[in-house]
Amino acid sequence: MDTTPHHLFVVEDDPAMRDMLSAYLERQGLSVTPMSSAEEMMRRIHRRRPDLIVLDVMLPGESGVDACRRLRAEGDRVPIILLTARTEEVDRVLGLEMGADDYLGKPFSARELLARIRAVLRRTSSLPGVPAPSDREVRIGAHTFVPATRSLHAANGELRVLSTVEYSILAELVANPHVPISRERLLSVSHTRGEELLARTADVAVMRLRKIVEPDPAMPRYIQTVRGHGYMFVPHLPRPMAA
Repeated sequence: MDTTPHHLFVVEDDPAMRDMLSAYLERQGLSVTPMSSAEEMMRRIHRRRPDLIVLDVMLPGESGVDACRRLRAEGDRVPIILLTARTEEVDRVLGLEMGADDYLGKPFSARELLARIRAVLRRTSSLPGVPAPSDREVRIGAHTFVPATRSLHAANGELRVLSTVEYSILAELVANPHVPISRERLLSVSHTRGEELLARTADVAVMRLRKIVEPDPAMPRYIQTVRGHGYMFVPHLPRPMAA
């Protein structure tokens, strides 16, 4: 059983509030990395992967809502709780529509925030970002990806059971068709917290997958490279029905 404390980012530009929340949450057995801006959060999110982000909406520079929207657009589903002094319903709805998991208006008690954190962690108990289990089979060229059995089935009947890393990377790409996914993101969904990893690790796994599914691995059709960033899944397009 993994006894590693849950790791949180607390992103708050008010130093007193940030220090108070960080100290309280650590006393409750959580591991906290405090920071003061969304830009810092985005720089650090793949260095040590958080289990949850407590994110202030009114930050200098990029707002918390914009940062939340950017993460979700990149396919990142790390749990996020937004904090704000703005309590109007329209602001709360906007935050949730941008992909936040919960929303807490200031002023609030640290105990209330802790309860919200624990509730969100219970709802998202798998590693942050790991694709939700799905039984939906996906065609990839002459193969069919079967998530339920973590395998690839060829048209000729051959079956390849994927390793945990191969499965996690392919599931993340398939769950986000046409969305560029960074190497760091692929590593975060395919490896456990605390592992020392290099971006090359993701490249090697993608090379193995391409050797299975691509007609020509040197000219990939389905798992395409996004130069300087990572990879993108381009799904098989069904043939149009005859008139």
